[in-house]
Amino acid sequence: MKKLSVIISSFCVVLSYAQKVSDYKYVVVPNAFESFKKDNYGLSTFLTKNLKAKQYTVITENRGQWPEEANTNPCSVLNADVVNDSGFLKNKVVLEFKDCNNKVITSQKGSSSIKEFQEGFQDALSKALATIPASKPIENINYKQETTYVTEETVKPTPQISEPKSQASKAERYSNGKLSLQRIQIDASQFILADGNSSVPFATFKETTKKDVYRVKLASGESTTGYFENGNLVIEIPKGNDEYSKEIFTPIK
Repeated sequence: MKKLSVIISSFCVVLSYAQKVSDYKYVVVPNAFESFKKDNYGLSTFLTKNLKAKQYTVITENRGQWPEEANTNPCSVLNADVVNDSGFLKNKVVLEFKDCNNKVITSQKGSSSIKEFQEGFQDALSKALATIPASKPIENINYKQETTYVTEETVKPTPQISEPKSQASKAERYSNGKLSLQRIQIDASQFILADGNSSVPFATFKETTKKDVYRVKLASGESTTGYFENGNLVIEIPKGNDEYSKEIFTPIK
């Protein structure tokens, strides 16, 4: 064991100035909202249309399809969510916009007396949208990377993580053909995949009780599952409507 002075970057990005929805240009609108898994009632399409009318650039949950500007600065992207808040007699929704740290920037409620679900929910969402201003993005938004300082403490060797034999080489980089990501071990139970051009991790992996299966937190704030398969690292990417696609990252040798 050695005593070292080290600086550990936490990869936690704090937004310095962007505090209003109108400060942002990009908004992720999912194909389906968590509260409306059984039927989306056209809310994603409705929200997309109205946000575009307010000069926002709507992008998908698939980061591989993001514009270069958004991919370079993922904290310049907001995540939209519509929550079913219905009562007995009225269709009600809560429209939320969250930043890259999953912090709610704004939350607006809307209600409708229209009894039909599709028309009623869209009417309620329209009322929640009424208070959302048009996009007036701030140029050169400042970001700050939190840094933890550890001085003159005893640094113990990192316990080795049990992985499949095919992972014995512990490849440091993985690629899905579009992105080249570095694997960084945080501690014995978790690691991240990070893009050198981004301020936040592409994904954070935490061990589960099942060997080689991980709980995954994506940069968009979504939670999903990841696992090792045939020497590759697989992430199940949510597509909406309870459907997932497999994003396969192959170790770069």
